[in-house]
Amino acid sequence: MPNLVNTSIKMPQFLRDRVQKLAAIRRHSAHALMLHAIESYVDREEQREELRQAGVRAHDEYMRTGLHLTNAEVKAWLAELARGNAMEPPECHTQ
Repeated sequence: MPNLVNTSIKMPQFLRDRVQKLAAIRRHSAHALMLHAIESYVDREEQREELRQAGVRAHDEYMRTGLHLTNAEVKAWLAELARGNAMEPPECHTQ
């Protein structure tokens, strides 16, 4: 069993009422509903942050090397893939 810790959160009464109403409809506790909501949010934001960091790394790599593909090159490659033609991606270049 994971190590559980107590925490508290202050929320507006209208939000607490909504949580309790939804929990009753779903036949879950308000605690379970809030825990699931927080976990889902954190999972989604962690994935979003991973994508953001990958973008930062890609931009840093581009700034360091200048290697890139044009939009037209990528679109042409994707069009070939969509037609069912298995192709390697085009070579990156600096100009």
